[in-house]
Amino acid sequence: MDPNLLIIFGFILIVASLGFLSGMAIHRRQTAHDERKLELKREIEQAKADQARFTNGDYSRMEERVRVLERIATDSNHALASQIEELRDIHAVEDRTGAVS
Repeated sequence: MDPNLLIIFGFILIVASLGFLSGMAIHRRQTAHDERKLELKREIEQAKADQARFTNGDYSRMEERVRVLERIATDSNHALASQIEELRDIHAVEDRTGAVS
């Protein structure tokens, strides 16, 4: 076999190997990039769902709590301690029901 032919064949193998390895690296980076894009889209959708949930249900509960607290703060009744205990009981019930859900 001709020595020049072996050199040419070796050169072609080296170039093909480098091209293959470069292609694999590019493919891995592209796959990682696509996965990251999907992850970010999922996080955006989750944030939108959380925001929608907050505006629908949680806001009314928070508003109700603020009204109760305003009433307690502005009332001149001496039953403030009992009202605070009632609020604590409400929180305990909500904590137990929230843990079950």
